[in-house]
Amino acid sequence: MAEKTNKKVLITDTILRDAHQSQAATRMTTQEMVPVLEQLDEVGYYSLEAWGGATFDTCLRFLNEDPWERLRTLKKYLKKTPIQMLLRGQNLLGYRHYSDDVVEKFVAKSIENGVKVVRVFDALNDPRNLETSMKAIKKYGGICEAAISYTTSPVHTTDYFVKLAKQLEGMGADNICIKDMANLLLPYTAFDLVSKLKKSLKPETKVHLHTHNTAGTGDMVNLKAIEAGCDIVDTALSPLGNGTSQPATEPLVATLKGTPYDTGIEIEKLLPIVNHFKGVADRLKADGFLSPKVLSIDINALIYQVPGGMLSNLISQLKQQNKSDKLADVLAEVPNVRKDCGYPPLVTPSSQIVGTQAVLNVVSGERYKMVTKEFKGLLRGEYGKLPAEPDADVIKKCIGDEKRITYRPADDLKPEYEQFKSEISEYIEQEEDVLSYAVFGQVALNFFKWRKAQKTGVDKNMAENPDRVYPV
Repeated sequence: MAEKTNKKVLITDTILRDAHQSQAATRMTTQEMVPVLEQLDEVGYYSLEAWGGATFDTCLRFLNEDPWERLRTLKKYLKKTPIQMLLRGQNLLGYRHYSDDVVEKFVAKSIENGVKVVRVFDALNDPRNLETSMKAIKKYGGICEAAISYTTSPVHTTDYFVKLAKQLEGMGADNICIKDMANLLLPYTAFDLVSKLKKSLKPETKVHLHTHNTAGTGDMVNLKAIEAGCDIVDTALSPLGNGTSQPATEPLVATLKGTPYDTGIEIEKLLPIVNHFKGVADRLKADGFLSPKVLSIDINALIYQVPGGMLSNLISQLKQQNKSDKLADVLAEVPNVRKDCGYPPLVTPSSQIVGTQAVLNVVSGERYKMVTKEFKGLLRGEYGKLPAEPDADVIKKCIGDEKRITYRPADDLKPEYEQFKSEISEYIEQEEDVLSYAVFGQVALNFFKWRKAQKTGVDKNMAENPDRVYPV
């Protein structure tokens, strides 16, 4: 066991973002957060993860909320506790790479509106895709938490992750996050990885662990990481904790109380907040967003390395094609496709790309007979450098002799900000609107039309956009 020191363990609570993203399609509203924000601020957390990820998309698409206004509201009440966000590097919060001017402006506005800690990651662990956002986080005064997307493969050894962490630290990271999005990290592996990271990184660089409890191992992973010297762990208050979410906050606080790792958090302060979120969870269940299924242990996460969101997507794709009986075959094919294309971690967008290709391979009855443009793009290097060289025969069959990219993909992008600004000039009420449109296009435009209609008292948008989903 690592040498014990009287070292307070810090907690980041995800109740305002990843907890309801993982369990309930990110449907918690700002109104449901506000009543307990001042109490959350008094708990003594390292940070509250409250923005980024899917919150931005859901605010615009389903809740008729301005995500920037949510952030400003959070900041108004959270005077002591830093607000943390999740950012996908050059992808920001979208699904493609954006030009450097848009990335820098997005980071600047996020920090200006209230974000303090920015956890930034790349799906392929390609540091080149993190350069612009990391520089911007430091430039505008944020805490830069660079994440390594954890996965397992012959390539992804402990030494690989330590080397990557050292590289990110050299690029300016204040914290290194182990981002275990699919709950693949096992307790003793966590102990080994954290021990080696703490020995290799500077003493002032904090190690932050993010896992889920999908496979039922999350509490043990957190505990072994803490024993190895982990500085910060992610948890979620129990009404939206465990299962596909993060391990619950209260049991860890109770476990560490009176030990060298005591968090300093008083459980009594958490109880009224927990009661409030029980009510929110009940509302989410009543509206059909929170299913008891997300709380059951699913060991498939360890066997197939398929995160919960990816699994539900595969089930949906097969159902649409009346091939639900092929799920076992598709789950078995996912590791094969992942190996063929160079072992990408299964996180957005690579999880969707690999999953869809596995479905096509099984449904068509021939591997790579049908290939998506995204899978071809992955092989071409359009998403960044793959962890390993893809299978030569698969490259030949899918993209033939097409030229592959060996440089940073965003180097091909010209500045885009002014173009986006001109496209929505009639709807701009704040500079942040340009960034909403840059990342979410038509979804943001629909929101702007709705917002404008509300102010004129006539909801013309309902007639103009019959397909728009209005919240119930």
